[in-house]
Amino acid sequence: MMRTCKTVAGSAAALIFACMAGNALAQGAAPVAAAPQEAAPPPNQLAEGVAAIVNDQIISTYDLRQRMRLLMVTSGVQPTQQALQQLQQEALRSLIDERLELQEIKREEKEQKFKIVADDDDVKHEIDRIASGNRMTGDQLLKALAGAGVGQDTMKEQIRAQMSWARWIQGRYGGSRMKVSQDQINAVLRQLQAEAAKPQFQISEIFLDASRVGGQNVAQDGANQLIAQLQKGAPFPAVARQFSSATTAANGGDAGWLAESQLQPEVREVVEQMRPGQLSAPIPVRDGVYIIYLRDKRSGSGSEMVNLKQAAISLPAGAPADQVEAARQKLIALKGQIKSCADVDAKAGKLDGVLAGDLGEADVKDLAPAFRDAIQGLTPGQVSDPIRTEAGLHLIAVCGRRQGGLELPSRDEIESRLEDQQLSLVSRRYLRDLKNSATIEFP
Repeated sequence: MMRTCKTVAGSAAALIFACMAGNALAQGAAPVAAAPQEAAPPPNQLAEGVAAIVNDQIISTYDLRQRMRLLMVTSGVQPTQQALQQLQQEALRSLIDERLELQEIKREEKEQKFKIVADDDDVKHEIDRIASGNRMTGDQLLKALAGAGVGQDTMKEQIRAQMSWARWIQGRYGGSRMKVSQDQINAVLRQLQAEAAKPQFQISEIFLDASRVGGQNVAQDGANQLIAQLQKGAPFPAVARQFSSATTAANGGDAGWLAESQLQPEVREVVEQMRPGQLSAPIPVRDGVYIIYLRDKRSGSGSEMVNLKQAAISLPAGAPADQVEAARQKLIALKGQIKSCADVDAKAGKLDGVLAGDLGEADVKDLAPAFRDAIQGLTPGQVSDPIRTEAGLHLIAVCGRRQGGLELPSRDEIESRLEDQQLSLVSRRYLRDLKNSATIEFP
């Protein structure tokens, strides 16, 4: 007898993973080792049959068994009894999600009469790309998986679903439809600059979305099991790629350097008490559970760094007033021609007696008082009025400005992050709606 289950789980946009656990472990595994548990039987003892039916499309127990093997190979998770249960649940959730995604995409293809589903050439190209990151060819990667009992179609079909869904979400909602405004970017930059004097944390994260895995308690239990695997040596990046619902999953959970304000309050409270190299216990938040690996931390800095160029006319301290005024007028005219730092050398080079030079980056507090006062309030690309010193007259162009101790992302990087976050949210909602209207049956 079959029972019908209307699920409400939502997942982040499907993520292309870097295959083989030994690929990119530079971020390291958790430092604490735990005694290994007795290994459970491999996932080949599931009875043959039907694992689930998604809108009349069957997921066989063979499909499920193969996906479990793929998860083990790519995450480094050991097949203990507890881990096998979690692997089976994650494998089945992923297969259901992918069936729903491909069904929706094929429906849209039929209605709109254009191709969306990734073809065999697309999949082969992606496998070659993944393999190159492991210093392998695509054929070598598939053979390595086959040696671990994973059929090549298992990997190919996962990649096909992931590529197709990402392509569909990006095509339907990305680009001009989801434009990040300059005001949004400016707000993020202002917030980061305001946080510059506070501690910053370099973290990797795994987020288990409660709505996707079946509730907060399930997410908590899953986090405990993953932590046990990490403590036994499973590489954090590989586990994050396969189990995390955060947008950072594609990067192995690497969230980079974050200021306090960028962390959820529950996460911030824990991270502030951690030491670099430590792995957190599960951190419950409103919609799921986090696992945090603190890679490094640093104190904030109140210093302000500026990158400067100058155009100068040499004049001795006792130069006649008419010479000083003539030099001043020449520099004022030059200032009007400078639209960016790139113009300083080119424009100054056309004027007799004017020398241009790169002053490099310096802490504002270390500048000569006259220079410090002249650039106060100037933004990158702006130029000071002429400054009189004992050496002559100077124009100072501000080429860059940042808070010391904080490497601010570029505007393009911020825009990309915001777009990824919005697309991920759209993807989760879209998949949730598909699940709400689907008939998903389990034998």
